[in-house]
Amino acid sequence: MKVELLDSTIREGEQSPNVSFTVEQKLEIVKLLDEFGVEFIELGHPAVSPDVREAVERLARLDTRANKMVHGRALARDIDDAANLNVPWVGIFFGTSPLSLEYKFQITPQKALVRISEAIRYAKDKGLKVRFTAEDATRTDTDFLVEVASVAEEAGADRFSIADTVGTTHPASLRKLVRAVASSVSIPLHVHCHNDYGLATANVLAGLEGGARLADVTVNGLGERSGISALSEVAVTLKMLYKVDNPWNLELLPKLSRVVERASGIFNSENRPIVGLYAFTHKAGLHTRAVLKDPRTYEAFPPELIKRHREITIDKYTGRDAVRSRLETMGVKLNDDQLNEIIEIIKSQPTKRHFSDMDLLDIVDDVLGLEMRARVPIDVEAIVNMELNSALYTTRVTRRLMGYPYVQDVYEITGEFDIVAHIKTKSIAELNEFIEELRVSEGVERTTTRLILKGYSRDFEHENKTSEDK
Repeated sequence: MKVELLDSTIREGEQSPNVSFTVEQKLEIVKLLDEFGVEFIELGHPAVSPDVREAVERLARLDTRANKMVHGRALARDIDDAANLNVPWVGIFFGTSPLSLEYKFQITPQKALVRISEAIRYAKDKGLKVRFTAEDATRTDTDFLVEVASVAEEAGADRFSIADTVGTTHPASLRKLVRAVASSVSIPLHVHCHNDYGLATANVLAGLEGGARLADVTVNGLGERSGISALSEVAVTLKMLYKVDNPWNLELLPKLSRVVERASGIFNSENRPIVGLYAFTHKAGLHTRAVLKDPRTYEAFPPELIKRHREITIDKYTGRDAVRSRLETMGVKLNDDQLNEIIEIIKSQPTKRHFSDMDLLDIVDDVLGLEMRARVPIDVEAIVNMELNSALYTTRVTRRLMGYPYVQDVYEITGEFDIVAHIKTKSIAELNEFIEELRVSEGVERTTTRLILKGYSRDFEHENKTSEDK
């Protein structure tokens, strides 16, 4: 199967509610996408606003391996934008469903065909490569959609895109539709699938099975309403289940996800596939025991594929092997009686949702004595209070903070400060660097830090310190 990906994070992704990327953020995202290896990048629709036009101008000057495309209506001025900005591809879209023709354009199907043909020919005369998108294609009569595709090809379109604009189709239906169009034209087909029923990725795969060559995606599935198919889901599924051999750098997926989370203010749910916090976290005793012996027992693919690692969470569901393994990684070895006593203590606290490494070590101290701490590495925890600019949306900052791997918990509070965050790092230097990043973040007026340094040596057990950032 020959497959390509077009990433539309900069265009479709910015159409997500409350999302507006800066030009610098767009530059960073596009560079990462190009490093990842997507075949096409949609730069935006210049007619939307001056800042979008500025971004497209700067992005167009980037030297990328990916093909660059500008989005535009079937209007001469939108097509001129692509030509004037020196973007080689223009993606022309026009609604083809009865709803679109009647309520958006108030024209007959035959007049729509003329308008589509004229727009494509105009773009080709400008020396542009053209992808024509039939907007709302999945609610378009199949015979008419085939006619639209044929007219587009005859006018010179290089690609034809079938858009499930309102996310109303399902895999079997889209597969059949793509096959019908593919049998009528020779140019490559694209699919663009929205996620209104939660079927975007499944529909994209069905479209590719039906004969499409390219799928539109966005990082984290951003887009209008419920978004479109997610880059991480489509790319990893194609690699692992369809054995597609594209040279995509899957290890960049977590970084891309975090960058877009912070830029958009829209954060993944913890259990989101592939890039979610819990995607490789195991809990149940029988599961963790099997995973420790062979991860394939409960992992669809190895986390190392995308530069992540598995986690074993410790709570009342935890089995012996998980606790033993976690403690051994910290240099603590136990006999069976000691291990049983520790597990009994864990299971006697059913309301505690998670036992951190420090929690486990405290239990070890109770069971074995403080001399065991000589072999335990240093961890640093801190409570950071943040005062925000009054114009800043506190909940948005809270959600952004939760995207950082060092942040354990975040709370919105009332009083002198607006947010309190529980931070955990592996060293003072790491903590200082992260707090400095927070301190200079946009809208942060002041921070104070209560530092809890738990260090273990043969000479002392622990010390507590407090400090205030100036």
